[in-house]
Amino acid sequence: MSTQILSYPTAINNNNHGERIKRLKTDHINHPCLHINRFNNWCIWCGKTLDEPMYLPHNNVNSQLHNPEVNSLLNQKKLYLVLDLDHTLLNSIRLANLGMNEEYLKDQTISSLFRLNKIGIITKLRPFVYRFLQEANRMFELCIYTMGNRTYALEMAKLLDPENEYFKSRIISKDDYPERNKKGLDVLKIPESLAVVLDDTEAVWQEHKENLILMDKYCYFSSSCRSFGYNNCKSLSQLKEDEDECDGALANILRVLTRIHHEFYDNNCANIVVRDVRQVLKTTKQEVLRGCKIVFSRVFPRNYDAANHCLWKMAEEMGAICSNEINSCVTHVVSVDVGTEKSRWAIREGKFLVHPRWIVAAYYLWRRHSEDKFPVKVA
Repeated sequence: MSTQILSYPTAINNNNHGERIKRLKTDHINHPCLHINRFNNWCIWCGKTLDEPMYLPHNNVNSQLHNPEVNSLLNQKKLYLVLDLDHTLLNSIRLANLGMNEEYLKDQTISSLFRLNKIGIITKLRPFVYRFLQEANRMFELCIYTMGNRTYALEMAKLLDPENEYFKSRIISKDDYPERNKKGLDVLKIPESLAVVLDDTEAVWQEHKENLILMDKYCYFSSSCRSFGYNNCKSLSQLKEDEDECDGALANILRVLTRIHHEFYDNNCANIVVRDVRQVLKTTKQEVLRGCKIVFSRVFPRNYDAANHCLWKMAEEMGAICSNEINSCVTHVVSVDVGTEKSRWAIREGKFLVHPRWIVAAYYLWRRHSEDKFPVKVA
């Protein structure tokens, strides 16, 4: 099946503008859409709608002004929130993959645990997810976007939104998007400047990293832990524990989303159409570790280019300044060994000496944590 209609042109020749409009309208009338996969009454495959011609490109201000979806969002003071399912809002596995010490879950009565026999899976919703959706819905138009198939996506939507208040028909599955192992905002009628993405996997959003809030993976079941290489720790189900309801990943991200929404709409910007949520995301993240100057000690492999390491990049994204040299301006030494020269210097000079997890925690929860909670322990 052809998918070229998913890539709209980014510019229109003014000389051919009227002719193009006429051609689009004629094409819509003479060749009605016969596809079955629709999103907000818009066909994902050919771009046509049930009640109006194809939309013109929306990558510029003028086209945004004439896009009813955009106008509706702006009038309601809402943005668009694209939500991944697996390991972001929930964790699902096949019943056959339950471990021996997880068999108790088959008969356990847990309010956020669901056994779906007709599709052979068991699903655990992430703590705080119902409250998260309720509050996020006040600020965002919510959309599910999953690599799972459509049957699975619809079943998960029923668990998350039993009254169909939040998602409506805004559900995208792998059956609706032609490229495997990749997700794209081009299937939406919403400009990228208004879209925020929550997902635990960065690799699938290579073309939309500036829209992404990367979530800490929710791995409730042991098989999920193993699939991501967490082999040396027990899963939440094995520990019979769960994330904190009020200070877990979703609760923290809700606070971030609230701030982003506030910055976008409540900064007295005269022309809201020219605002870009990607810039808001960038500046908000840069505030997390602003004012911190960080030196790493024995964290990277020998002869490794430190500036290319993920921890270095994470710190810089959050507004920190990273350096290879210690001096009086350094505020933090990040290490796993208290015995290194730089670690001893930090202790001697009264600087913060923290474990690398301090950076990771700040990155995923978008806030600076108390350094005391991430000590470098003596081996």
